Amino acid sequence: MAAYECPVCTYVYDETTGAPHEGFPAGTAWASVPDDWCCPDCGVREKIDFEPRGV
Repeated sequence: MAAYECPVCTYVYDETTGAPHEGFPAGTAWASVPDDWCCPDCGVREKIDFEPRGV
């Protein structure tokens, strides 16, 4: 499983834990997150702006 980080506020979407409060249960793949999904912490960046973490 992979993780992706918002470049503005460093919120991390981790596929292992998902984002249940956003409607993405644990195990939800990054590819299943809609492209127009915005960062839940800052709302500034969309999915396309997130960067793979730990690469």
